Amino acid sequence: MFREDFIIHIFSGWRSFLRKCLFRVLRVGPIPSHIAVIMDGNRRYAKKKKIDDMTGYDAGALALLHLIIYCMELGVKYVTAYAFSIDNFRRHPEEVQKIMDLTMESVMLLTWISKLRTVRVHFAGNLQLLSADIQVAAKRLMESTAGYNNFVLTICICYTCSEEILHAVEESCKEKWDDGIGIIGYDRGNDYERLIKVVDIEKHMYMAIAPEPDILIRTGGEYRLSNFLVWQSSCYHLSSLGTVWPEFGVFHLVWVVLDFQQNYHYFAKKKMQL
Repeated sequence: MFREDFIIHIFSGWRSFLRKCLFRVLRVGPIPSHIAVIMDGNRRYAKKKKIDDMTGYDAGALALLHLIIYCMELGVKYVTAYAFSIDNFRRHPEEVQKIMDLTMESVMLLTWISKLRTVRVHFAGNLQLLSADIQVAAKRLMESTAGYNNFVLTICICYTCSEEILHAVEESCKEKWDDGIGIIGYDRGNDYERLIKVVDIEKHMYMAIAPEPDILIRTGGEYRLSNFLVWQSSCYHLSSLGTVWPEFGVFHLVWVVLDFQQNYHYFAKKKMQL
């Protein structure tokens, strides 16, 4: 999909120098620890450019690669991308297969990047819905990068937050049952002991690897969360951009971070209250 010399070119050169100068100024203010993104608009981009949908998805993958690099340079530690919803399996089988092929290529690319920049890669979602070869490649990548902690990239694939919550509740119940505690609870005087607590559920969430997002970006002019990180949505800055995802660039990111900085004290106060 992308040649290695092309990736190295993105990390270096005069454009990289100018970005780093811009980001140095931006770092005078608070920098988000975790940015999540709903990558909407790949097919609309393809239609606009009069190209096939798959080329639009390739352009979207390139935009994500750029975002990862920008966030590394800016000092953002966690990036989470909504790559494929469980609901997307309802699309035409040929389109789904092409997206799965792109996913496999992306895993190979991330394997190389993780070695170049010590990136921890995590796949969040019901991976059992993926084909066996993608499952093996994804799990191998997660295992090989588990020791890295400078930058954490989470790819949400075969994911919805509803399924994530269901998974976490099931795992919490199973853990209590295996410990011989039971799952219903019991009376303790006038108090009722909850055997499944919020902390138990959060421990088993797919997204337990990362803190709650500081910023959620959605492109394509939409304001819907589309069942993405709903559990984690108590206090983040939602930024809806009119641009389609493949056209997302460094200045979009700068604008989003500046907007976050202007509202930082409000969100910091809310998080302290929670």
